[in-house]
Amino acid sequence: MSGGRDNSKSDGDIAHSGENRSLPEQQPSTSDDIAAFVAKAKAMSPYAPGRTGRLVFALDATMSRQPTWDMACALQADMFREAASVGSLDIRLVYYRGLNECRASGWISDTAKLAKLMGKIDCRGGNTQIGKVLSEARREAVASGVRAVVFVGDAMEESVDDLCVKAGELGLLKVPVFMFQEGRDAMVERAFREIARLTGGAWSRFDPGAAAQLRELLRAVAAYAAGGREALLRLSRNDSGAAGLLEQMK
Repeated sequence: MSGGRDNSKSDGDIAHSGENRSLPEQQPSTSDDIAAFVAKAKAMSPYAPGRTGRLVFALDATMSRQPTWDMACALQADMFREAASVGSLDIRLVYYRGLNECRASGWISDTAKLAKLMGKIDCRGGNTQIGKVLSEARREAVASGVRAVVFVGDAMEESVDDLCVKAGELGLLKVPVFMFQEGRDAMVERAFREIARLTGGAWSRFDPGAAAQLRELLRAVAAYAAGGREALLRLSRNDSGAAGLLEQMK
């Protein structure tokens, strides 16, 4: 994605009430917080038929991701199209970049609007903030329900144990995280696979040379978010991407 775009005001419409919403700093959980969270998790249903599916689409927008950012922008449209065949889908865009910048949009049900928002974001150098992404997904899962999380990134510079705790919390809420890894860093792969395992999700490579496969995988995630496991099962009968995700989710 071109770094020449002026983003000083352009992405103001990606957050609630026209203001760009930064995600808060992470705070340690107290024992009371954890007990309340576990009780809430046990009481929640992982899937409510008839409700609009909600999917958090999270992206690493640091400078190393610049060559494949536009590819991610194009593939998101396929998620909406697939979801439309089984139900309805709202997507919340979350991204991080630069020095401690991590932002989230409101819920979006229009593929053209999401594409426009993503097109206004340029990649900037900085460290990973995967912990904030997982915390945001947990907050939304408790507040309004999230059926799945997609994360696309190529690095992991945080404590893997801390990330696994947050992943475990999403697992209790029955929110699978689908981790798409760009590149072949072995340490990153181990961390991403563990996050996927703890949440009941799946891991896959984000390979620019395999656009067709990626399209199948993201369509499968969207089908799951919109229609639950049954929708994914139906799709898997004729879709290798869906079949692969379903196998990992077992």
